[in-house]
Amino acid sequence: MKKNIIRISALALIVATAMSISSCGGKQQQVVEGELTGEISLSGAFALYPLAVQWANDFQALHPGVTIDVSAGGAGKGITDALAQVVDFGMVSRELGEAEIANGAIGFAVAKDAVVPTINANNPVLKDLLKHGVTRDQLIGLFITGKIKTWGEVVENDNKTEVSVYTRSDACGAAETWALYLGKKQEDLLGTAVFGDPGLAEAVQRDANAIGLNNIGFAYNIETGKPHDGLLVAPIDVNENGQIDPEEDFYATKEGVVEAIKDGRYPSPPARDLYLVSKGIPTNPVVIEFLKYILTEGQAANEGQGYIAIPQEKLDASLAKLGVK
Repeated sequence: MKKNIIRISALALIVATAMSISSCGGKQQQVVEGELTGEISLSGAFALYPLAVQWANDFQALHPGVTIDVSAGGAGKGITDALAQVVDFGMVSRELGEAEIANGAIGFAVAKDAVVPTINANNPVLKDLLKHGVTRDQLIGLFITGKIKTWGEVVENDNKTEVSVYTRSDACGAAETWALYLGKKQEDLLGTAVFGDPGLAEAVQRDANAIGLNNIGFAYNIETGKPHDGLLVAPIDVNENGQIDPEEDFYATKEGVVEAIKDGRYPSPPARDLYLVSKGIPTNPVVIEFLKYILTEGQAANEGQGYIAIPQEKLDASLAKLGVK
């Protein structure tokens, strides 16, 4: 399985120099003197990648003289690149650590999503699993202590099929957030380690006995709103009463999960804020304008991409950091 870093440079929508011509939305646009020009770069979390690409495309359509480069390689890469000032923004899908903040990391909350437990659609105890769900303690037994070995132990029957546990090999917000939900850190997670959200989803799709973890953007098809072929999301029995109650039964579509995150039925963590991180407050005018756009008009793209907009008070706090009213 190839484990390539995803990379995009949306050059079809931009023009790098003044007075050049760009086609956007079927119309020819000309960059004239005085318009916004420059380059912006982002790297990091797979969770934020699809939305960041949307923001980049939309911003470039408004400002054809701006070039935006977006690459995904995990939250660990994002924070490292940002602090090294290799990129303008690191995409980070977890809370910042004290050492990172002490090193100058400034986080701007730009979206909200969640990490979910993924299983193969041909799971050997699927009927019982969808009926009873999986509790946090059982997830601890699978991902942390290793005490739960079989699917029969999960659904409390005599099925002896061994559970194949998968986790992430790269330093990432998804695994760190999932581990936090289970009371530990990413390095404490057990299982076969796979690089990236796409790689982990693919591993679960190939293994009927698998359980893994994915950002909702990689568990669900953005066009259909349903889980990707071969994948399902294991329902969490939050109140631990041995069954999935109607208010806990929202995993069939991405829209259902998003609504559950909004109203608090899905636990936090693994629901979490997503951040753009810079080293210090940005000073480049083009970078500031891009972030300002994301914190204002750009929030409209969140829902269309299956994310949740950040509450206005958090957006206002971020704009205040930039000195924008």
